Amino acid sequence: MKQVTVSGAVILRTNPETNKKEIFATQRGYGDYKDGWEIPGGKLEPGETPEECIVREIREELATEVRAERILGVVDYDYPTFHLTMHCILCTIVSGKLQLLEHEAAKWVNKETLRSVEWLPADQLILDKIEELL
Repeated sequence: MKQVTVSGAVILRTNPETNKKEIFATQRGYGDYKDGWEIPGGKLEPGETPEECIVREIREELATEVRAERILGVVDYDYPTFHLTMHCILCTIVSGKLQLLEHEAAKWVNKETLRSVEWLPADQLILDKIEELL
């Protein structure tokens, strides 16, 4: 089975209006899993650390600079055609406005709304740890 290794960004902020902690969720705009919700990110390139990967991917996909704070968890999941290993990395925004360059939609979700979107199967496995942050 094909092996795919990715980094996903758990971009955390405190909403200035509600003072609640939130993470940024994105909806896929392409591919087999189009319309599914995920934490944004992408594939590691050869020689790249998970932290380097997520900084690059968020710059490319969302035109935003993030700081990789720490690995929140690593998810392993078998999709029908490949095995996914996803390094879920807690990130904070350094600069930028999170422009959707590849995604169909996005929203900030808090503890109450975290499970209100249809997360992709692998992303569902990190939700309990994300909930602890919120």
